[in-house]
Amino acid sequence: MKDVESRIAELTELIDRYNYEYYMNDTSLVSDFEFDALLRELMELERQYPQYALPTSPTRRVGGEVNKSFQQVTHRFPMLSLGNTYSIEEIEEFEARTRKLLDGVPFSYTCELKYDGVAIGLTYKNGELVQAVTRGNGTVGDDITDNARTIPTIPLKLRGDYPDDFEARGEVVFPFEAFEAMNRQRENDGDEPFANPRNAASGSLKLQNSAECAKRKLMFCMYFMMMDDEKAADGGRRFTTHFGRLEAAKEMGFKVQPYIKECNDINDIKFFIDFWDKERWNLPFGIDGVVIKVNQTELWGRLGLTAKSPRWAIAYKFKAERVSTPLESVTYQVGRTGVVTPVANMRPVWLGGTTVRRATLCNADYMGKLDLHEGDYLLVEKGGEIIPKIVGVDMEQRQAGAPKIGYTEVCPVCGTKLVRADGEAGCYCPNQDGCLPQQLGRLEHFVGRKAMNIDSLGSERLRMLYDAGLVRNVADLYSLRKEQLVGLGSREEETLFSINVDPLDLCDEASSNLQIFKPSNLQSESKSVSEANDGGSPTKKSASIQEKGAENILKALEESKKVPFERVLFALGIRYVGEVGAKKLARYFGDIDALKAANVMELAMVEDVGEVTAVAVHDYFANAEHLAIVERLRKAGLQMRMADTRISNVLNGATIVVSGVFENFSREEIKASIEQHGGKATGSISSKTDYFLTGEKVGPEKLKKAQALGIQMLTETEYLEMIKGQDE
Repeated sequence: MKDVESRIAELTELIDRYNYEYYMNDTSLVSDFEFDALLRELMELERQYPQYALPTSPTRRVGGEVNKSFQQVTHRFPMLSLGNTYSIEEIEEFEARTRKLLDGVPFSYTCELKYDGVAIGLTYKNGELVQAVTRGNGTVGDDITDNARTIPTIPLKLRGDYPDDFEARGEVVFPFEAFEAMNRQRENDGDEPFANPRNAASGSLKLQNSAECAKRKLMFCMYFMMMDDEKAADGGRRFTTHFGRLEAAKEMGFKVQPYIKECNDINDIKFFIDFWDKERWNLPFGIDGVVIKVNQTELWGRLGLTAKSPRWAIAYKFKAERVSTPLESVTYQVGRTGVVTPVANMRPVWLGGTTVRRATLCNADYMGKLDLHEGDYLLVEKGGEIIPKIVGVDMEQRQAGAPKIGYTEVCPVCGTKLVRADGEAGCYCPNQDGCLPQQLGRLEHFVGRKAMNIDSLGSERLRMLYDAGLVRNVADLYSLRKEQLVGLGSREEETLFSINVDPLDLCDEASSNLQIFKPSNLQSESKSVSEANDGGSPTKKSASIQEKGAENILKALEESKKVPFERVLFALGIRYVGEVGAKKLARYFGDIDALKAANVMELAMVEDVGEVTAVAVHDYFANAEHLAIVERLRKAGLQMRMADTRISNVLNGATIVVSGVFENFSREEIKASIEQHGGKATGSISSKTDYFLTGEKVGPEKLKKAQALGIQMLTETEYLEMIKGQDE
């Protein structure tokens, strides 16, 4: 056993060193294959001998811990906001005021980048990370330690000489390359792309499963070392200046960005600001300004604080970069649900490190607000975000008498008159079964990972099948034969239509782009299909399907017949029915026949299914063509009823309302457990409710109503006692 303990310690130290060199010094000491082999060996040893696993083990970066509720923590040192300004004149005033307050005491400044991310504080004791907390309201934040451990640039164990107790503060950012890769994957999976790296980083830190956070490839940029004054004094000269603390942090193993400079006066500060206002677009992550701090930490107390911010620091925020460029045309894209999104095609203009030629106009209301006319010059911004935004029209350059541009009244692909539902911003094409982008979009949605998960059928192969006349709807997929597939796509195929807009230029998931051409790099300038082919009919050469590929497609289709009913329902692509809604409808009605027979009122009774969704579901099953497709899918062998997952009947039909956060279950898991044990999980308290099952943070209105009706209360522990022994 001593050998095992020694090997675990050896592997931990070795992998930690390789990680440090890779993430801190951009140096690969071993190949990826060798590194993965060492990590797998360590994981296996820790699995077999968990008593020897170290709290700072690099396997903690893989994640796997599930946090159902993020505990709130009071900050040891309040995380104050910085005063900020967009004005150089106010920076000059800050500098003059600081010199006056210090009254001849020699000092300097540090200028550093203001990262566009999420502020967190990391507590280290005896060189080990013990806690990570978000900024929150500055006084109290959320404990995100499990997720923070997965970020490679957050050291789990420090190196060299370090204080025994201090807090490292910094910003978690989402590097552009990783952000774009994640958004492309989300689009491939049928998910809505994140709007910007900052929001994505914030959401990543609050993921319940730390293994999911580990996949995001976040980066921690340190900008502060907080400690008691006595400890700072004990550390000698390296802790008496802010710059010295960051230099010391590098030696301890932190990733401290090199973009920091000691400045002596206002001229140095201005030079730093001017330089990064231009160069910020060449960074691999987002910044939105520059932070200026008094360098000597012992002077911070003398300068003091205002009610909200320190007097020894200020942030200069860059203005969002804005350009004016002529509008050349407005085109429209059609999503799988028929939503039609207008797109502005502009004269190419350089903005924020990329060439911008298109941007979304969102919907008819936004177009109307802009009051577009032919030849208008559009004002386009690209502040801290990757996606360009049209923020207005340069009225000074509008041509007198220029015709107004109105939103299209018909579908740009099939010519059907558009409709607009009450309360919705978007117009849509109702010709869902005869409009090409909608047909292709439903096929792509059907085979998606969260639906039928037929990964052998990507968008190009689906288009081949469509163009060959083999597939027009999802049921046709299950009639495919091997001889039809082999050799398909070996000729140059004419593309029937192409709407060239960047995948991230979208308002919502329902408007997802169905173009054939997609740019490989969202940061780079891209060409349309027609530009790439020198005019004429755009064409693309597709790789033909070989015998093995045909076999894989048929095998994947056969495997999809095992997909549970709730995912089959989601895969049908019924308007407004998302993944969660499909689960709730499937569980409520149990099978496709009961769902087909339900009226609008019955459908609307399902938890979280409103009237709009209920009407959409009812209308879907009132369509004879849809019913025929469903019957063909049933005959093909797809699951059209909920599987019997009942474990016991210990609850004997009891109606149970669930509220709050639970330690051992997610909300959906505990509802599924109730059903597995013969109970019925509902969402609202009534006189027919048998039990009110409560966790932490129970809904106060539900609790009040349950108490008024005398409903029996049930804790999570009591519920587990009720079903004890039934799961075995």
